[in-house]
Amino acid sequence: MKYELVAGFETHVELATNTKIFCSCTTQFGGEPNTHCCPICIGLPGTLPKLNKKVVEYAIRAGLATNCEIAEISKMDRKNYCYPDLPKAYQISQYDKPLCNNGYIQLSNGRRIRILRIHIEEDAGKLVHSRGSTMVDYNRGGVPLIEIVTEPDFRSVDEAREYVEKLQLIMRYIGVSDCKMQEGSMRCDVNISVRPQGSDKLGTRTEIKNMNSISFIAKAMEYEYNRQVDLIESGEKVIQETLRYDDVTNTTSSMRGKEDANDYRYFRDPDLVTINVPRERVEEIAATLPELPSVKLERYINELGLPEKDAQLLVKYKKVAEYYEESIKDTKNPKTAANFIIGQIFRTVENESEKEAFNINVSAESLNELIKLIDSGKIRMNLAKSTLDKMLETGKKPSELLSDSDMAGLDEGALDALCQQAVDANPNAVNDYRNGKEKAIKAIVGFVMKNSRGKADAVAAEQKIKSLIEG
Repeated sequence: MKYELVAGFETHVELATNTKIFCSCTTQFGGEPNTHCCPICIGLPGTLPKLNKKVVEYAIRAGLATNCEIAEISKMDRKNYCYPDLPKAYQISQYDKPLCNNGYIQLSNGRRIRILRIHIEEDAGKLVHSRGSTMVDYNRGGVPLIEIVTEPDFRSVDEAREYVEKLQLIMRYIGVSDCKMQEGSMRCDVNISVRPQGSDKLGTRTEIKNMNSISFIAKAMEYEYNRQVDLIESGEKVIQETLRYDDVTNTTSSMRGKEDANDYRYFRDPDLVTINVPRERVEEIAATLPELPSVKLERYINELGLPEKDAQLLVKYKKVAEYYEESIKDTKNPKTAANFIIGQIFRTVENESEKEAFNINVSAESLNELIKLIDSGKIRMNLAKSTLDKMLETGKKPSELLSDSDMAGLDEGALDALCQQAVDANPNAVNDYRNGKEKAIKAIVGFVMKNSRGKADAVAAEQKIKSLIEG
């Protein structure tokens, strides 16, 4: 029998506010344990929370960017459970009246992953296990989160991977989170079940908690799918439970039985007022949203004429896309800047985090200056490439590296002389070309380009060389 994977995601995204959701403690990552907390965020008796307005605004931005409806009226609730990293023995969250509802993210295959809700809540502390002891660090407690909950719409691991990548990119573009999974500012809980292919009935689901790597999510989903299929085919039942993933053994293991909503005994938090978001305020926030990645990608392909793969590489990193936009201002060919960035510049940026930061020696203005020199015909592409290499090494502008003679070009007589020298100096390549090896001409043209320091027009040089050989 063939089986179908069915999965849904609950993604926690830490919001990039300066202070926590209910107090003025810093949200800065790191710090000595228990130094970023106060009586409010550790829940001492007599303290009262006050909702951070910026948290609501960021959640609305996230909702609008994922095609959600924004609720005019929502509220905060208490989610009750006892765990050492939760000092109040409850988490302040949202239950039946979340801030955002009924959104979606569209995948490249045309399918939409429906977003059931986005709600705001506080993060818990962190347990640290060492040498048989468990300690708790409450620095993270009270950091504002949004939880993005999908319908069980995933049918493959590839769809799940694309969804997480797109969601991460959207959140970065709109500026609500850095989504650094390695630092825990984006974490996914994955609910998985399997069912016979063609069936409409959902199987018993398990939940893999706190996945903080896209590659681990993919591996965990593959393993859990196969585990559930093996259980069913062996005549056993899948147990509804919460699992942890071990990346060393590539296995999942049970943490506890899976809770349902009634286990948390939700009730309205009596210390926090109703959240009222007028339509006018939603429209104001919507007006501040930047161009979203999917829209930018389409524009790069259809309006700027970039190949889809090139456009995807530029859009994938927000700062790279911003750099690219600056570098092509008032230039004639947008592909020139794309080639420089994806080729020479990316070779100096070693990994994903460096591409996300994109702190390079060459400013967008300097690259723009270099491209305009190409557009105006003052320098040829070979010279531009070697100049860009020097710019990346030194941080200097083109005007500091190129002399007037570099930008003067070659007159007709000088080009004729260089082409004759190239033919005389490369008899083997000349013979190869005469014997039908078309590519041999490139070596002769290369001689001209090298000896002209890139100032020669390669196309014109090739025509002259062919005339000399064939004449």
